[in-house]
Amino acid sequence: MPGPSHERFDYAAPAGVFTRSGHGRRGGSAKYRRFNSAAEAIRYVIEELPQPLWPGISVEIDDRTLDHREILELYKSRKYPLERSGTP
Repeated sequence: MPGPSHERFDYAAPAGVFTRSGHGRRGGSAKYRRFNSAAEAIRYVIEELPQPLWPGISVEIDDRTLDHREILELYKSRKYPLERSGTP
């Protein structure tokens, strides 16, 4: 599936963030956090979570699941609606 379309992406849609800790499929636990908007979820991942954890993170919006590369692309997009704290 191709990456998210920055032009059509709905940053206002509710979103959930899944984080996995530990190594391998069996070694870690998953946590879920819900956000009122995809923009808030994206900001949380990029600005608040340590970069080494990003590969184990996904954001779910409606029926789409975004990996850490797609999340970063959307954060860097000129369409991103929130103020950024700095460059990740």
